[in-house]
Amino acid sequence: MINTDNLCMSCMKQIGGDKQCPHCGFLTDSLQLSPYLPIRTVVGNRYIIGKLLEYNGEGATYIAWDIAGKKPATVREFFPDAIAVRKPDGILVSPKPGSEISFRDCFQSFTELWGKLIGLRGLSALICAVDLLEDFGTVYAVSEYFEGITLREFLLGSKTGYISWEKARQIFMPVLSTLGTLHTNGIIHRGISPLTLIIGKDGKMRISGFSIPQARTSRGELNVQLFPGYAAVEQYGFKGQQGSWTDIYAFAATLYRALIGSDPIEATTRVTNDRLMVPGKFAEQLPAYVINGLVNALQIMPEDRTRTVEQLRAEITASPTAAASEEKYVESKKYTPEVPREREAEPQIPVLPPKPQKSGLVVLKVALVCVLIGLVSFVIVSFTVLPDEYNVFIALFGSEQTSKVDTGSEKYFVPNFVDKSYNDVYYSEYYKTRFTIKAEYVYSDVVETGYIMSQSIAVGVEVPAGTTIKMIVSKGVEKATLPYVVGQNYDVAYEKLTQLGFSVVKTEKSNDGTHAAGEIAAMSKTPDMQYPKGEKVVLMVYGEQKTEQDETETE
Repeated sequence: MINTDNLCMSCMKQIGGDKQCPHCGFLTDSLQLSPYLPIRTVVGNRYIIGKLLEYNGEGATYIAWDIAGKKPATVREFFPDAIAVRKPDGILVSPKPGSEISFRDCFQSFTELWGKLIGLRGLSALICAVDLLEDFGTVYAVSEYFEGITLREFLLGSKTGYISWEKARQIFMPVLSTLGTLHTNGIIHRGISPLTLIIGKDGKMRISGFSIPQARTSRGELNVQLFPGYAAVEQYGFKGQQGSWTDIYAFAATLYRALIGSDPIEATTRVTNDRLMVPGKFAEQLPAYVINGLVNALQIMPEDRTRTVEQLRAEITASPTAAASEEKYVESKKYTPEVPREREAEPQIPVLPPKPQKSGLVVLKVALVCVLIGLVSFVIVSFTVLPDEYNVFIALFGSEQTSKVDTGSEKYFVPNFVDKSYNDVYYSEYYKTRFTIKAEYVYSDVVETGYIMSQSIAVGVEVPAGTTIKMIVSKGVEKATLPYVVGQNYDVAYEKLTQLGFSVVKTEKSNDGTHAAGEIAAMSKTPDMQYPKGEKVVLMVYGEQKTEQDETETE
């Protein structure tokens, strides 16, 4: 018989009478982040709520203990904080005044979404949803507890930061099949990304992170959650209906990240500068049909994009169906390598005014000759000027020139390095032969770790070969280790934590006389772990001891 009093509320493992979990380090008296459900709240007389796992504008997800099933579970609570509040008891949920209709509509969307997911529990790449119940004025969806790591963690933990097409095909294709079944049943995810795909101990990948449409579309009433680089442009409020093609964009962007090792450019940026870059070495390694499939799926405008999972699967697996439809469907969208060329090597083809008396056959011959001249010039330049080991960037969209080579004066135009991965730039043979790259690392709350924030020489400036360009590179959010302060005096602990950069919140706990006033009884975060500076830490502090006189006056 499992004693739930001895369960760790973070990992749901037995810890006996220990005050700190030996498995995950969680403290038994830790507090839940406000305004989310207090730890050990029981939902539906069945699920004991544990530690908060994640939250967004739709609600919150907790680890939980299934009393009837005697096993861990995850519980998703519908709690849209922009239009709902907790009652003073810290548990009951109600709509904010004036938001009753929006709350009801979102409530219904949540119920319909999870009702459908429960009916699809047999899908191989889906974490099974098993229960849906109403309690405390809101609704809760229960799923099986699935241990794993995000695709992002998996990629960052690899030696290169990316994987081969052979490996990607093994783990991505089952997800694509499941995505197709979801679409058939009227479910659009709208949040496929390296953060919502989970790789389990069995090596297989599963879809998580479902939310209602209102939480994944800008300019609505809820606090929106979009994943930059993976969210399609129509999710930002631009013209264009959402549909299966919205998920296809996100899936292709995630596959791009896995194969290339860097995030795609955000859709809102691509609206005005529709350009996506692939290092030349990847263009050589990846099958051409895979790149063309990504091109079609990552078209910025919904109407130009691959529309169905079946079409995408056919294109990235080079099936006969894709080959047969390729000319009709993607002819205008195929990519061709754009290689920087020497000025002297550019073919000088005279442009003559059209002569009406010439027949169509003669015009066709002239056009063919021009094409042949261009191809021959391209081949000569490719094999004599640009050796294979150069990491030439290939433009999949647009035709913006990134650099210009002048072998006579050995001067080069400085390209835009901002928002690129510093490692991609630093280890690029193409850039090494032109510039000296230096880095200065600074903390940033906005830019992801390892990405370039600014450069010392402006874009478009012509500089001599070997010129030093200094890059300001993000170190990510500055973090600090949270010390253990339980048992210490609040004033001392407050000074210590604020000096480290934490935001300290004090709550008072009644004192039965066995503790000194001001002594810290508990803390909301697990100590000896790193957290971003500015993180809120709640300290529960014993109040003044009650005296006999106080009790008499109370009576």
